Amino acid sequence: MELMVLWDIDHTLIENAGVSKEIYAAAFSALAGREPMELARTEGRTDRLIMRDMFVREGLPVPDWHSIEVALAQAGEARLDDLRRRGTALPGVHEVLKAASAQRSWVSSVLTGNIAANARVKLSAFGLDSLLDLPVGAYGADAELRPQLVAVARERAQRLRGVAADVPTVLVGDTPRDVEAALTSGSGVVAVTSGIHGPEELAAAGAAEVLPDLSDTKRVLGILESFTGH
Repeated sequence: MELMVLWDIDHTLIENAGVSKEIYAAAFSALAGREPMELARTEGRTDRLIMRDMFVREGLPVPDWHSIEVALAQAGEARLDDLRRRGTALPGVHEVLKAASAQRSWVSSVLTGNIAANARVKLSAFGLDSLLDLPVGAYGADAELRPQLVAVARERAQRLRGVAADVPTVLVGDTPRDVEAALTSGSGVVAVTSGIHGPEELAAAGAAEVLPDLSDTKRVLGILESFTGH
């Protein structure tokens, strides 16, 4: 293998149209017995941090993680149709994921703050799940901090796909936290401005490559190819 590409999901591959925050609110309500007073604060954080923060801000004890994960998964599954109706895959995503999956010497998967069940819901809503090697991805249940997820994905790729430990890794995402995760783990990064963060902010975070979105398949593949050293 020559390259491992790890894609963020929300605002990088898909627009969830507010469904994500509804999932967090529903999971909170199922566990707390009442609706939250504030919406979840996401911004590239993991589900572990997002849900813990919600309970702390509401002045409630934080439930055990297993209970939280079950509630999140149930809330996500229940909103699949809402996501299909209101959300969308972002421009060029089908094409670029298909092109990346056709590279036989690449592993193309996800690095996301979502738990695995909800990552699959979000991707399957727009037919993207079959274009990614999801078993080697890293998810919001795997660690609290996003940079820690990179090591999780690398270990899974080594164990499940025989990827060498020194194969270059590239993260593709839309937040400064994606950039931070790449830089602190020795990975490459491609940032996109399809979320709420502009090019200046992403460049200031340390992203050398900043694109408006993933619509230019040839350009994205060329940038990814550059990380292989060819």
